[in-house]
Formats: sequence, C-alpha cells, structure tokens
Amino acid sequence: GRGGLAGSEIQGNTLFFDLIHVACVCAGHNASRDVVTLVKSVLFHRRNPLHFHFITDTVANRILSSLFQSWMVPSVQVSFYDADELKSEVSWIPNKHYSGIYGLMKLTLTKALPSDLSKVIVLDTDITFATDIAELWGIFRKFTDKQVIGLVENQSDWYLGNLWKNHKPWPALGRGFNTGVILLYLERLRRIGWEQMWRLTAERELMSMLSTSLADQDIFNAFIKQNPVLVHQLPCFWNVQLSDHTRSEQCYTEVSDLKVIHWNSPKKLRVKNKHVEFFRNLYLTFLEYDGNLLRRELFGCPTQASPESVKLQKALEELDEDDQCYDFRRERLTVHRVHLYFLQYDYTPTEDNTDITLVAQLSMDRLQMLEAICKHWEGPISLALYMSDAEAQQFLRYAQASEVLKNRKNVGYHIVYKEGQFYPVNLVRNVALKNANTPYVFLTDVDFLPMYGLYDYLRKSVVQMDMAHTKKALVVPAFETLRYRLSFPKSKAELLSMLDMGTLYTFRYHVWPKGHAPTNYAKWRTATTPYKVEWEPDFEPYVVVRRECPEYDQRFVGFGWNKVSHIMELDAQEYDLMVLPNAFMIHMPHAPSFDISKFRSSSSYRNCLNTLKDEFHQDLSRKYGSAALKYLTAQRNI
Repeated sequence: GRGGLAGSEIQGNTLFFDLIHVACVCAGHNASRDVVTLVKSVLFHRRNPLHFHFITDTVANRILSSLFQSWMVPSVQVSFYDADELKSEVSWIPNKHYSGIYGLMKLTLTKALPSDLSKVIVLDTDITFATDIAELWGIFRKFTDKQVIGLVENQSDWYLGNLWKNHKPWPALGRGFNTGVILLYLERLRRIGWEQMWRLTAERELMSMLSTSLADQDIFNAFIKQNPVLVHQLPCFWNVQLSDHTRSEQCYTEVSDLKVIHWNSPKKLRVKNKHVEFFRNLYLTFLEYDGNLLRRELFGCPTQASPESVKLQKALEELDEDDQCYDFRRERLTVHRVHLYFLQYDYTPTEDNTDITLVAQLSMDRLQMLEAICKHWEGPISLALYMSDAEAQQFLRYAQASEVLKNRKNVGYHIVYKEGQFYPVNLVRNVALKNANTPYVFLTDVDFLPMYGLYDYLRKSVVQMDMAHTKKALVVPAFETLRYRLSFPKSKAELLSMLDMGTLYTFRYHVWPKGHAPTNYAKWRTATTPYKVEWEPDFEPYVVVRRECPEYDQRFVGFGWNKVSHIMELDAQEYDLMVLPNAFMIHMPHAPSFDISKFRSSSSYRNCLNTLKDEFHQDLSRKYGSAALKYLTAQRNI
C-alpha cells in the first residue's frame, strides 16, 4: 500500500496488493499495435500488480512476447494462449462482423484461461483507460451472489432494430450490452455450465438468424435476454462507445466522469461527438507516450523482480563509475524495448533456398530513403528503426500515406525504442538481422541504393558460388555520389563511365579510403568472374552471407568501428571474401549524423573507442586463438 498503509489502503474496493487479471484477444499486426496503447493507458494509472492474459494468433504472440520481454515493466506478468487451439470452439458460428473468427473468442475464456483463475476483466484492443483499472476490478465486490458477468449498456440503437427497414438484430434485453469491457466471474460461470449454455443459445438463434452481425456480442446478448439475473449492469462511463450511432454523450455529465473510452468505429478518431477533441487528445497522449517511463516501480509494493532484471541490476552494480568509458559500458547493458513487425508483414521465402533479405537500420532522419530502396530492391527487407514512441507514430503515418510502402508486404519494420544518450547501432542492426526469415542476408546501410536487378543477380550468385556448402561473404562494391539528383546507372559500363567523368567515386574515397580499398576497384573494372580478396585492417565492405553469420558486436555504439568489427569476426571464422564482378551499390548524400560530429569533436569519445577496440581484439584472440593473431599485429602496426 502507499503512504505506509501495509497493503490495506482501498481504492474503489480494491486492495493495492490485489493482483488484477486482464484478458484480451489480439490477432495480427494492427491489433498488436492497438493493444500497446491500451496497455500504456492501463499502466499509466495503475497502482496494482497486473497479469495480462493474451489470446493470440502466431503473429501477435511473436510481437507481444518480445515486446513485454524487452519492456521489463515491474509487477506485470504476461501469459499467452494459442487462438488456433480455440478456433474449433467457435468456427461453426457464421459471423459477418469484420473481426472474423477472433471476434468470437471471448466466448471461450472459461476454457482458455487457467481453471484456477476466478475473475478477469476482458477488454477489446480499441479501449483507452482514463482512470485506475483497480476501480473497475472493485466492482466485482458489488456483484450479487447470482451475477456472473458485468457489462455496460450498448449506446447505439442497434438492438432496438429500427436502424433501417428490415433491420433484424439478435434478441437483447432493451438496448442490449456492449462487450468491449466485460467483468467475467469465471469461477461462477464454470459452476453454472456457461460453455454449454452459450452454445445452446447460439445454436437456437442461428436457426433463424443464420449468422452473427456483431460477433460475440450477439451471443452474449441473447444469453442475457434469457438469463437477466446473471448480469450486473456497469455504469456507462466504464465503456463510453464512440461508434457512429451512439448516444454516448448522455452517459456522462462531466468529462472528468469518464473512465474508459471505446473507439468502436472503423472511422476511429473521426466520430461525431462534442467531446471528441478531448477523447482524441487522451488517446494520442498514450499513443505517443514514452513507454520507458512506465517501467517505474510500484510505490511501496514488494515487487517480485524477474530473473532478467536481477541479472541486469547485478551487472550495473559491477560497473566502475570512475572508468572513463562508464557511459559506453552502461549503454551496452541497456535493454531497449522492441516492437517487431510494427506494420503488416506477409512473406514466405522462395522454395529454392536462395532467398535473400536486405538488412539495414535507420532513424527518423533517413525515412526518405525507404521508398527509393523499395524501388531498387523487390526482395524481402528487414529494417530496424531507432525511434521514440512519438516518432514511431509519425513513421506509421508516413508509411500509410506512401503509395510505394503501403503496397509492399515483404518489408519487416521493427521498432527499437530510444533510450540513453548513444545510438546503439549494432544492437539495432542485430534486431534487423535476427528477424530476417530467408537463408541469406545482404547486410547494407540505408543510405545506399542497390543497382537495379541486384536481388536477382545475388540469388543467382548464391547458387553459382555454392554458398550453401562453403563459407563465403559476397562483397557488393560500394560507390558514392555527392549529387542529390543522380541519374542512376543502368549497368556496370554506365557506372564506369560516370566514375571516369567524376559524377561517381569509389565509396569514402575522400575521407576513409582504407574502409574499401581491399575491394580492389582497379581489378573490379575489368573483372568478369568473382575474385577473392584478403582482409586488411579497417575493411568494412557490404556483404551477402548466410543468416546464421555472427551477430554485430554491441559494445560499439554510436559512430566508429561498428561494421569493421563484424567483418573481422567473419574473417576470424574463415569466411572467404569474394567480390562480385557485376554488382554495385551507390551511397546517396545526406547531412552527417549526430554521432559522427560527436566523434570528430570529442577526444574522450575517440579514446574510449580505442579502449573498446583493444578489448574487442583480446576477446577475438581468446575466442579464435591463432586465427586472430594477425589482428593484434595489424593493430600494433597502425
């Protein structure tokens, strides 16, 4: 309890130590995004430990399990239940509602949730809380002995059956009830044989109705019409419904009375309600709210720390605060929240085992590159975006408005949420790499445009070079232009003449020739077959490798050595570096990133980078023994 009351302070009949259970059916990419906003609004106001129960399809499970794992919110437990296993319970019911089969899943909760769970609050994903959910949980105590289900009256005229000529809704008690917010007394429902009861109701009504129009809501209402004593009517501010035909304004006198807002209209934020501005702002607040702030401990509550957070705490305590590289080392221990597949993604790799995913990372200032990359590369793409919650929403609006991006379903967008003062570039790269789902990956940077046709050419090269049975990294030679409006070369011949004319250069020719010199551009000009090159210090080519390649080393944050270290590790693992004769990519101009300017101006940043390099070398030689000795020698000679 707060303020020194040992767990006995009461909030709307709920003790502060009470564990509150919340269930949600969530399927697909869009619902997974919506549910995060609901969860943020609940976490923002809560003072109790929570247990979320998600009924999910495989997509939502993958997204939400990694999100909660990386969010690490204290006093929150999460359980997942496989919607596929429940489909047979409801698939016999024809449903016209846009929610499809998932719109019927709430009927199965007595079966889906653990048999010892006695009470649960069930929420739709399009709900926003404006108050502490403990107040709602407290209403269970007001149920009479007979009541098993708590619902708010439906605020539209749907069940009155007068919306249009021949409109024939399912039977309901008066205006009926809305199932966006439900208090389910599971223990009692099991006792009265709920499963059997709702089935019989549905079977009987379907004989004349043929299908449901509002999914589970029709069946709940028909059941209640027959068993009115079983329902506890909740005050309507617990589910203020903003759909098109509602009387929601009659439900509250003051905007401050509102507890829960339900955006149950396909038009969502454009509904006709005089307080819609207030509602919209409340919703946008949570949409853009920094989820990291919700990691705060519950005040005065004995929280059960997860093994992950205990391990993290121990590692943080072991850091030396006087170490000049303390900030770098601390960044390495930061756990960034990750939302995988932020947008719709639907791609099955080609069956010939040659498929390649383009892998890159970016932040807000490089968004404008995405359309061009999509035009140049038709294959699958895995992108990790380093952003704040508000920027992620900006990105969403940008992607939904772009003709090019919204038509591409083979681009996985993974948001890594910002935290701390550095840009954890290799952590972000690893998120993109780990979530590629093809046998091969093309590791590139977002500022590069691949040549037209590169995707097909690389897939042919994978076969030609027998990549499946040999350890190779295929190098795609990198060039750059300083011109913003470049007429992109259609072939190697055209590229070579642009190189001779000075409209193109080999990449980093002016500032960092060492990074790409080993590619041997002079040889490439006339090469017609792939050729092998040797590793040299500071070599950082862009390569195609098997997806199981080593990950990027996450000690390198911000600018400097983040790719060099990766190529060294490939070399230490004895990958052959093979330059492709007919592949190229071109770097497009942009303003220098913040981290480069920090690197150029700060001597302590550079010193730390050197310390990290030395430690990386030592780790390599421990890991790879004599194979890594040449790096130490090379380092001493630099």
